[in-house]
Amino acid sequence: MRGNNVMGIIFSNLHENLISQITELRTMGAVPFGGRYRLIDFPLSNMVNSGINKVGVITKSNYQSLTDHLGAGKAWDLSRQRNGLFILPPFMDPADYANRVKTFNAIMPFLKNASEEYVVISDCDVICNIDFQDVFEKHLETGADITLVYKRDQLPAKIQNPTVFSFDNKGKVIDVLVDPAITGSCSFYMNIMLIKRELLMDLVNKCIGKNTMSFKRDIIQGEYKNLNMYGYEFKGFSPVITTVADYFNANMSLKNPDVRADLFKADRPIYTKVRDDQPTKYGLGSKVSNSLIGNGCNIEGEVDNCVLFKGVHIGKGTKVSNCVIMQDTKIGANCNLSYVIVDKDVVIRDGKTLAGQPSYPVYIRKLSIV
Repeated sequence: MRGNNVMGIIFSNLHENLISQITELRTMGAVPFGGRYRLIDFPLSNMVNSGINKVGVITKSNYQSLTDHLGAGKAWDLSRQRNGLFILPPFMDPADYANRVKTFNAIMPFLKNASEEYVVISDCDVICNIDFQDVFEKHLETGADITLVYKRDQLPAKIQNPTVFSFDNKGKVIDVLVDPAITGSCSFYMNIMLIKRELLMDLVNKCIGKNTMSFKRDIIQGEYKNLNMYGYEFKGFSPVITTVADYFNANMSLKNPDVRADLFKADRPIYTKVRDDQPTKYGLGSKVSNSLIGNGCNIEGEVDNCVLFKGVHIGKGTKVSNCVIMQDTKIGANCNLSYVIVDKDVVIRDGKTLAGQPSYPVYIRKLSIV
């Protein structure tokens, strides 16, 4: 797969309403993850690792932290005179950015001015490390018009408009169900697609002309009998973030060495904006077990089964267990936190007790003082 033959499009804003507490002040792509990353780091790194050197990032609103994180794309080697990273900000009603057809129509000049033959399309709410080189090779091997990346598993409970496929013995799509009432394991769409750029524009223009605006119903479901659509099954670690509990569990799963080995591969690294911090300081009497700790933390209390981002302070006599604590949060002395997600730059005063449940962790808003 030649980098000058494939471009990438990333939707940074879709499905934000599913975790509205966390995305109130940021877009989905800017949601912190795993102690040092943002959700957009994963699709963006996947594209760069596969040789794609032109990526457009679609934004909607609350994207200041996203643009601050991405900058000119230097961390992903996308700061270039030709191609590189393109931020595609809103120039239509923000409510329309939940509609893929309208969004593609809005960025049609960007697509028309491109010279690449193919487009890889991805959202930010699926965390995975996928090799698009393999997807591209299967696309060519099968002679597909569209290759749809899917996962064989049970549908996430809160997934929006799930799309479920059936295939023949060669992997060609023979049936498409949108938002089906289905239980058990199925092959559901991961919102990752490889398609020819000209075909994408033609299909979008066809929908606009007919005033049919559903990408999944009118393009995927409506055209699978007319086009060669094939599936590519992704079998690696790939949680879908549909609830705050999903986000919490995805962070917690990183404590499993097998999950880390699958997601963070030496030959396919996940890149992110670098923040230089001093090493973490562990005070006398502190205790840390089964946790991921970012740089620059100051731990004077007890941390068990947690994910701590950079610059977190844990006060003396404080115990935090089964928590996700984001960047630069300060937790005072003699506190007790269990099953809590604490956003960035929060201050929790001395002696506070906060407790949630595994299926319903407590969330503390960014910049709060508790």
